[in-house]
Amino acid sequence: MSRLSIIRPDWPSPSNVHAFTTTRFGGFSQAPFDEFNLGAFAGEDVAIVKQNRTLLNALLPQAPFWIKQVHATHVVMAQGSHEGIESDWIEADASFTNTPHTVLSILAADCMQVLFTNESGSAVAAAHAGWRGLCGGVLENTVEYFLRHQTEKDSSRLMAWIGPSISAKYYEVGAEVRDAFIESAKHHSFSLDEQCFMPVGQGSSQKYLADLPRIARARLQSLGIDRVYGGDICTFSDPRFYSYRRANPTGRFASLIWLNPKP
Repeated sequence: MSRLSIIRPDWPSPSNVHAFTTTRFGGFSQAPFDEFNLGAFAGEDVAIVKQNRTLLNALLPQAPFWIKQVHATHVVMAQGSHEGIESDWIEADASFTNTPHTVLSILAADCMQVLFTNESGSAVAAAHAGWRGLCGGVLENTVEYFLRHQTEKDSSRLMAWIGPSISAKYYEVGAEVRDAFIESAKHHSFSLDEQCFMPVGQGSSQKYLADLPRIARARLQSLGIDRVYGGDICTFSDPRFYSYRRANPTGRFASLIWLNPKP
């Protein structure tokens, strides 16, 4: 077992807000899940996933509030810890908390993890945004939920960080995905520029390179959130991270965020 490895967001979050993203190094998992798979539904023996999660817990104020992600747009209030491995699943693709030491968690292996906080450090949120959830409005729902549960309703006071995800260079999609986002842009009032879907091929073989972090930024900016960081680490090309498109089956890494009590 190699040493546990994490990365921390480069963003100006308040001092009581803490976050990091795990890599695939440092756990007990064997190939093809090696080494630090945290995903209970990736196909690995659950007992090994629990061992890895125990290692993770040593870095946290308490065990995370895990959700079962379903590529949709539902947001839940999180409080305390929730394992949700073999039963008692909470199906959602985003979570919110204003409770200190409640650790929000998002699993990924190409999809975006988008972490949120505000200037005052009074709350945090975390969203899982693959193309379906992003297209369906998971970021909009997360921001709406965040503001609804805060006395401060100004979205410009929020900031977001996009964790490691697949880059446009390696994310080829069909015209049906592009068309779905064009319709979504009409409904959610954001703009797609030509770099969001760069065409490759011609005729019946026409495909597009989808830039999910760019689309996420456009959607967040349309909501009044201009401070959007990250989105520059590619899971497909960076061997530190699991990538479903690079290798399947594979494990899942996690992005986590929590509040410490203010002094």
